[in-house]
Amino acid sequence: MVAAAGGSIAVSGCPSCSYFRHKSSPPTSTILTALAINPVNQRRSMPCLAVQESSTSTVEAVAAETEEKKEAAKAKAKTAGKAPAKPLPELMEEDVIPSLRETLEAQQDLSDLQLFFDQNKLEGSFLKKGNPYTFWAFFPEGINVSLKPELFEGMRFDFTKGLNQKFSLSHSVMMGPTEVPSQSSETIKIPTANYEFGANFIDPKLMLFGRVMTDGRLSARLKCDLTDNLTLKGNAQLTSEPHMSHGVFNFDYKGSDYRAQFQMGNGALLGASYIQSVTPHLSFGGEVFWAGQHRKSGLGYAARYNTDKMVATGQVASTGMIALSYVQKVSEKVALASDFMYNYMSREVTSSFGYDYMLRQCRLRGKIDSNGVVAAFLEERFNMGLNFILSAEIDHRKKDYKFGFGLTVGE
Repeated sequence: MVAAAGGSIAVSGCPSCSYFRHKSSPPTSTILTALAINPVNQRRSMPCLAVQESSTSTVEAVAAETEEKKEAAKAKAKTAGKAPAKPLPELMEEDVIPSLRETLEAQQDLSDLQLFFDQNKLEGSFLKKGNPYTFWAFFPEGINVSLKPELFEGMRFDFTKGLNQKFSLSHSVMMGPTEVPSQSSETIKIPTANYEFGANFIDPKLMLFGRVMTDGRLSARLKCDLTDNLTLKGNAQLTSEPHMSHGVFNFDYKGSDYRAQFQMGNGALLGASYIQSVTPHLSFGGEVFWAGQHRKSGLGYAARYNTDKMVATGQVASTGMIALSYVQKVSEKVALASDFMYNYMSREVTSSFGYDYMLRQCRLRGKIDSNGVVAAFLEERFNMGLNFILSAEIDHRKKDYKFGFGLTVGE
């Protein structure tokens, strides 16, 4: 979420980038799920969100340029026939950003222009007559639907303050019940309250995120582009709870039609994965991992088939897990998803159905699964830099009901 003192450009109903959000739970040792979700060679999809109007001539020029590019892309798609589309990052770097930079640089009294694209998000900033302006636009690559929105219980307040174009501070207050593990079937909850302080540094080649909480947890994230194709990612957490501190490093290499990843972490965790595009729509991949501390290893395979309107994935692992998922894009605003998971070892079966409905000022997501759990998550944009969040989950089998609301304020 970005704003500016002088003006702003934003995308209505834009979902938050998941990489920027803080998650305190330790990462899993399985890389296969991430590779199955993130394709190597996806077809381009145009942004389904509208750019809000602003009072400055610069913003109007950018909006007009965006509309012209949409029309040009549509005309080009009609004449291109079955020619393969460029991957989204390549399209942004080679076509969109240079043209947008040329348009902005043609404006008078404009300086300190910065443009970069990362995590399906185009971000930029500049100075016009001494006033800072920032803008961003989210480009969903293929179909962006999650059956696991970030549900919470109680109250949450998040505030982010940008100190300059690259550095910002965040403050979060969370109050609500916390579930305590018990041997009985009843859910036991105790009231808790936490404050979280965060610092963020965002650069086109380097991103750093740090969080510290009043309960003693300290976490950090790192993303560094070593080359155009090689990226280093790190995730670490320190806590007073025994066996909960962890650290993981990932090296991602992206080729023209493949992606490889190597992972290492504490507890002698080693992992490697590879996914290859066989055709423009079909990809196959596999992974292997070794957890030396627990003396456990695993091998898995994954397949993905995607078009402009649907995505289907399948995963099989030596741990006994079989997972299938399907996502259908009904329209530019509505998408439906379903998944199926079967564990051969425990004989457990779970299936879910979810929806993602995106309006101009809000985004509504929800799901229902075979265990009788119904959940919904609403993000409403009141104004630029002010979002209202509602979260609800009902577990009919356990008779557990969760409700949460929150505000997100920031630049």
